[in-house]
Amino acid sequence: MGRYVPRLAVELADAAGIAAGMRALDVGCGPGGLTHELAARLGAENVAAIDPAELFAAACRERHPGADVRVGGAEELPWGDDEFDAALASLVVAFMRDAQQGAREMARVTRPGGVVAACMWDVPGGRMQMLSTFWRAVAAIDPSAQGERRLVGVRDGDIVRLLEGAGLEDIRSGELVSSAHYEDFDDFWQPFTFAVGPAGNHLRGMAPDQQDAVRRQCFALLGEPDGPFELEATAWFARGTVPG
Repeated sequence: MGRYVPRLAVELADAAGIAAGMRALDVGCGPGGLTHELAARLGAENVAAIDPAELFAAACRERHPGADVRVGGAEELPWGDDEFDAALASLVVAFMRDAQQGAREMARVTRPGGVVAACMWDVPGGRMQMLSTFWRAVAAIDPSAQGERRLVGVRDGDIVRLLEGAGLEDIRSGELVSSAHYEDFDDFWQPFTFAVGPAGNHLRGMAPDQQDAVRRQCFALLGEPDGPFELEATAWFARGTVPG
């Protein structure tokens, strides 16, 4: 997923109005893709980040000296009220234990008049081509597979409702677009074999012959590429303002 993050981070930061003089929080930072964009705009000393995975938090901290990077979940943020001008969550709400509580916490640590924003891939619409290709291939082998269509945040209006539930005002929504370059089909396929995320974990749970069948199906769905290719990805986005 890291291939898509640099452009998506710029799109999300622009949509949230991140500009010099602000202090911002990256919720569910992973190894720091969005944190990097925030630090570039605001200076690392004006950026905080958090992730429940200690390994990811450590990687983010190492890459962004001066940023306040902590280990923890969105549902109980270890900062006081009104500490930030903006709190952002990129490709995270679907994986929170309680997305509504996570949105409330993001609002709590953001000052009145500040911005809370989040985005998630449009999985049901098939506009995240990498994931869409994988899950279509899986469905051809196992029609009962649910994929990621039921995750929170992946449908139009999901994030808007989360922000409304957190008491935010002036909520605006839209789409963010990113893309990724692949050198060849193996470059596309190999990350799925690392058992990371819903797709990788699902693949790991399949029998070896089924894994091979999914691989062949992905190759066919992509048009049997014999060289470099690009895939596009569209995410749903929403931002809201903390009242007061």
